[in-house]
Amino acid sequence: MRIWIDITNSPHVRFFAPLIAELEARGHEVSVTAREYAQTVSLLEREEIPYVLIGRHRGKSLARKAWGLLSRSLRLVAFARRHRFDVAFSHASNDLAVAAWLLRIPHLIVHDYEHANLSYAVNARLASRILVPDAIPAAAVIAHGAPPERVGTFPGLKEHVYLDAATVAAADPVGVRRELGVDDARALVVVRPPATMSAYHRFKNERFDALLETLASAPDARVVLLARTPEQRAALAERFGGRAIMPEAALDGTSLVLAAACVVSAGGTMNREAAVLGTPAYTVFAGAMGAVDRDLVARGMLIEVGEGTVVPTSGAARREPWFVDNREAIIAELEGLGGHGR
Repeated sequence: MRIWIDITNSPHVRFFAPLIAELEARGHEVSVTAREYAQTVSLLEREEIPYVLIGRHRGKSLARKAWGLLSRSLRLVAFARRHRFDVAFSHASNDLAVAAWLLRIPHLIVHDYEHANLSYAVNARLASRILVPDAIPAAAVIAHGAPPERVGTFPGLKEHVYLDAATVAAADPVGVRRELGVDDARALVVVRPPATMSAYHRFKNERFDALLETLASAPDARVVLLARTPEQRAALAERFGGRAIMPEAALDGTSLVLAAACVVSAGGTMNREAAVLGTPAYTVFAGAMGAVDRDLVARGMLIEVGEGTVVPTSGAARREPWFVDNREAIIAELEGLGGHGR
């Protein structure tokens, strides 16, 4: 089976890496296209995943996003015409949704945030199959226009696809502290800023700004600030360049989260990685909280930062890791959609 995967954002690289390896081990032929955005390219190269780079992120403007969707989708169509793909696969790639629909290629989408309205406006209607974590009610996806029979769920989180006992065993938290130059006397605090270039984040996050100021000033901690884009990095460097570590190269995410005393994020993926790995996690997301994060809060795996919430930079207890085996369920959906083994 010829499988086409489109990767448009850096967190999706880790999601797809073990799936690509497993699909190829089963004899499938996998081709990857990618969009230049955040750390996507550097992570693909770190994972040694061959890819064809097509297009780039078009910024926050809705008009530019619309043009980017049209132009990149057409470029993807041109790319795919040189192949004979049986099935397409993405993590909410609108560009691939349009291209696959135009080419009549079945398209499996995995999504994990039901409030990404602009994304669902396209892919909920065009995708052949949409899978979401079982914490998200199918009705939330159907409400965006997806036919009920096309919506399914998988157990756990998308982060469970690439985080398991073997991944933890191979991690090197001591090495990543050494790489960052953080001595043993100081707590390592990992901070991920808001996704300010995304359509679902069109507002200021003053609570995040205030918390980052507090954490960067803590004498017993060293903040590792993971900017999403060069523009965001430049803006943050003006305020925190001397008080936070801002790595230029991609780091091993599992090692970093295991090395951290806590993870603070105004997004989602790193907090969910911390929840899976047992590292104290704090969310400063200013948008509508998704069902996945609400479930983690209810389980005590994620703490929502509110007025007066104190984020301890040391001394917080770690939990046992939480693993869920869900790769097979996702691969089975993909193989079924592509006609393999029907």
